Amino acid sequence: MSAEPDAFLGGILRLHQPPRGAHRAGTDAVLLARLLSPAPGDRLCDVGAGTGAVGLACAALHPGTRATLVERDPVLAELIRANAALNRIDAAVIEADVLAPGAARRAAGLVPDSFDLVLTNPPFFIAGRHRPSPHPGKATAHTFPETSLDLWIRACTAILRPGGRLGLIHRADALPACLDALKGRYGGLAIRPVQAKAEAPAIRVLIAATRGSRAALSLLPPLVLHGQDSKTFTLEAEALHRGAPWPPA
Repeated sequence: MSAEPDAFLGGILRLHQPPRGAHRAGTDAVLLARLLSPAPGDRLCDVGAGTGAVGLACAALHPGTRATLVERDPVLAELIRANAALNRIDAAVIEADVLAPGAARRAAGLVPDSFDLVLTNPPFFIAGRHRPSPHPGKATAHTFPETSLDLWIRACTAILRPGGRLGLIHRADALPACLDALKGRYGGLAIRPVQAKAEAPAIRVLIAATRGSRAALSLLPPLVLHGQDSKTFTLEAEALHRGAPWPPA
């Protein structure tokens, strides 16, 4: 665990993280935490929570949200509890494997149809199709077996109430696989590409979807992270990282 907590969202959230070289939350977590806006009293679940950055950031930005964070690694689950206490956020932490059979997930405390919102950052890579990190924790966080994305989305769907909203972030080239996993389960998809620079191809996609909806898909304007110097955030990206409203009032 880092000796000093990192400041997230302009200091709204303080987050202890694993040492550098391990899997650490960054821009992806910020973008996912800002994707959906829960109403007071909404039940939020962060699936595959890591250090808790996404679920705790969303709860910090939206007081009154009832947050649950799911993580299979017991060391990270303890880190989530420490981070929740550090930020005085009353959050439940469930140690469970998202890819376990339904009975095992239910036994761990993941009750079907129990959340209004689910946010998730699934592992990005298929085992055997990329060079894994030499750090075991980072490799595990980034990789899972082929066909697991469909199982992951199925598990997220099981705990989301009908009409509830799902938010996820993934690699841009994984968009077809994401659409396949969401098909028949969700509608009203809103897809937003994320680009490092305005003239560059998308590197991520943010997807918001509604369980059981039959509404049409919409493709939103891209979110551009950096200006021409590749270092300075655009006004929108900077506001998102500070926890500021966007667009500004």
